[in-house]
Amino acid sequence: MTTLLGRHVRLEPLAKNHAAALWKYTGHDAELWKWVVTKYPIPTSENEMAELVEKMASETTREGFAVIDLQRQEAVGSTSYLDIQPDAETIEIGSTFYGEVARRSAINTETKLLLMTEAFESRGMERVAIKADNLNQRSLVAIARIGATYEGTLRSHVIRRDGTRRDTVYFSVIKSEWPAVKAELERKLSSYN
Repeated sequence: MTTLLGRHVRLEPLAKNHAAALWKYTGHDAELWKWVVTKYPIPTSENEMAELVEKMASETTREGFAVIDLQRQEAVGSTSYLDIQPDAETIEIGSTFYGEVARRSAINTETKLLLMTEAFESRGMERVAIKADNLNQRSLVAIARIGATYEGTLRSHVIRRDGTRRDTVYFSVIKSEWPAVKAELERKLSSYN
């Protein structure tokens, strides 16, 4: 799996050795865990975070990345490529979670820039999808900020951890939109310097 390097972050294959830092930056954030990696239990200790990381890293349908803040030299979050369909030239960015230190920061912006650059320019993808729970306003705003286009909402799509039904909101960027989206992400990234 690929390691992606920027000025603020390094995305490296997710592994058990990232668990301690992920627990440090995300472990006690109940609001965060309400929305992410919903098919697994919420980690309540560093050991459970290690178990979660091992499960995510072992999935054959996922390419999980640790998001390493180059200033801290620690994993402050994780993100993944999901629903990878090389024949259809489509891929999804998802299961993203960051500690507070990374939200609305150069870290998140550069992570999306690196993942989309890899998808469009190295892997030759036609479409990059991103989705979120319809009630997760923080994610919906973040997805819109990167320039993704709203595609639609799958109603009563999956079951949340609390047993309620989730509507899933889909966004995407397609290859013809990528140059403009890339330029905007680079502009946003330069504003953090």
